[in-house]
Amino acid sequence: MTRYRLAIFDFDGTLADSLPWFRSSFHDMVARFNLTPVPAEEMEGLRGLTAREIMARLNVSKWQLPAIVSDMRKRKLAAASEISLFKGIPAMLTDLQHIGIKIAIVSSDSEASVRQVLGPAAAQITRFDCGAAIFGKHWKFRQVARRLGTEPADTICIGDEIRDIEAARAAGMDSGAVAWGYALPSALEAAGPTHLFNSIEEMMQRLTMTK
Repeated sequence: MTRYRLAIFDFDGTLADSLPWFRSSFHDMVARFNLTPVPAEEMEGLRGLTAREIMARLNVSKWQLPAIVSDMRKRKLAAASEISLFKGIPAMLTDLQHIGIKIAIVSSDSEASVRQVLGPAAAQITRFDCGAAIFGKHWKFRQVARRLGTEPADTICIGDEIRDIEAARAAGMDSGAVAWGYALPSALEAAGPTHLFNSIEEMMQRLTMTK
């Protein structure tokens, strides 16, 4: 039996290569909501910050956050045809399903956008739980595991941001951080994930290990 019975994935930056789209949309989002501009030379530094630190840097107020998230979801859906999965993701999802690991996606993005980018690979997903709050993923993790009849100890949550690691920890689950997404690998490592994956192959090796 594999170590994990359920793998809960984040989507953007984890399964989907959406960082280029986010970079191209960032300055327009800052201007639209009258946030604090970030010079080009400081953009890379944002990848080393937590979500709350980024909000503070941009001077995002709590009341603005829902409107910003809603706007970005709509724009992301409109641009879904321009975003693709990382190479190797469809095969990985198929392999996980074949060995009996349930797959869920918990994302702050809309389900429509996620499904459009996944394309045929959406058939490999056991459950979608999209529209998660920026800081409320741990509740979603627990809910998904409960509905799929899986204990937290048998679940791993895989994402590309520090908040994904924090949410997994709050849910009592293992965390897997991918080094190819939004946050810098050094920042992810400092957050103390259960596993840090530098490649899809490395992630598959860990997920297919037996108890």
